[in-house]
Amino acid sequence: MTAEKILEVFNHMHENPELSNEEYETTDYIFDYLKQEGFNPVRFKNITGLYCDMGTFSEEYPKIGIRADIDALYQEVDGVKRTNHSCGHDAHTGMVIGAMLKIKNHEALETRGVRFIFQPAEELGTGALAVAEEGIIEPLDYLFGIHLRPIEEAEMGQASPSIEHGSAASLEFKIVGDDAHGARPHLNHNAIEIGADIVNMLSKIHINPIIPSSVKMTKFISGGKSLNIIPGIAECGIDLRAQTNEEMDNLKKRVFKILKYVEEFYEVSIEDQSFSGIVASESNEEAIQYLKEGIIDALGAENLMEPIITSGGDDFNYYTVKYPELKGAMIGLGCNLQPGLHHPKMTFSRDALENGAEILFHSILNVK
Repeated sequence: MTAEKILEVFNHMHENPELSNEEYETTDYIFDYLKQEGFNPVRFKNITGLYCDMGTFSEEYPKIGIRADIDALYQEVDGVKRTNHSCGHDAHTGMVIGAMLKIKNHEALETRGVRFIFQPAEELGTGALAVAEEGIIEPLDYLFGIHLRPIEEAEMGQASPSIEHGSAASLEFKIVGDDAHGARPHLNHNAIEIGADIVNMLSKIHINPIIPSSVKMTKFISGGKSLNIIPGIAECGIDLRAQTNEEMDNLKKRVFKILKYVEEFYEVSIEDQSFSGIVASESNEEAIQYLKEGIIDALGAENLMEPIITSGGDDFNYYTVKYPELKGAMIGLGCNLQPGLHHPKMTFSRDALENGAEILFHSILNVK
């Protein structure tokens, strides 16, 4: 029966995706569904999303947080640009609600408190910090998350007790100079050529080769319909990734030095700089151990994997960086996911939904 309800939640989420910070109907749906099932959810005060407490919140008992992300992506699917759940947040929500249904009325709730968190805006990398501002994380001792993994990382029926994400960041900016006639290239600096120089300089950034990292231009818009105009303006975007927070700081410094140099050398302005980023994971060994036990109890020891190391990011990691005493880790769930996360036609085995809910359920029971 629980498996059917998990699938019901997943199907609704999948068919009704909403963008980051616009999850109004999603919030209403989860709130109403939980009320219908006899829970007492609480909406966040200043943002979309909600949380729901179960069990006994007391100083003498452990307090556990379980986080699901609820937003979707905007991408082109079969030639149509639309909102789309291609990162698995619909599945994460279904699994977390499944864990709630499994532990409902369980005697274990007499000796632990569990806070189920439905977080908005993970795809923007801002949701976790916004939830933290709601003041609901401070009381927690542990925080567990879960995320579907591509088939090359984990096969169906397997699970890892932690995903070791790298730090990921993006920088948007505008090269601002003046346009010039195509016959008079001496009167301006070509924004396209400036962009090409930035790309070349980015490729010369070298940090510790032992630590995976990358930095590359991912957006460049310049020029218009008139091909006899040398453009002086370009809109640019850069993607930065590093496996540790320390090396991400190093990358950022080098990139900003390049942009400063470009300003001075070409006598242009670098304007409208907008930087956003996600910190690398800082998983806790005690949390990992509880998740290991949960995986073994749910799937068997033969399906327990080692931690998954990935250059992908998740704003879940802000919780443990912001609250160093919080013991957190994220489950990586094998589910036959293909062709890959964020692919517009991403698909996975729906049978994995029950596996994820079972792991979360047993992990909660194992916390002492």
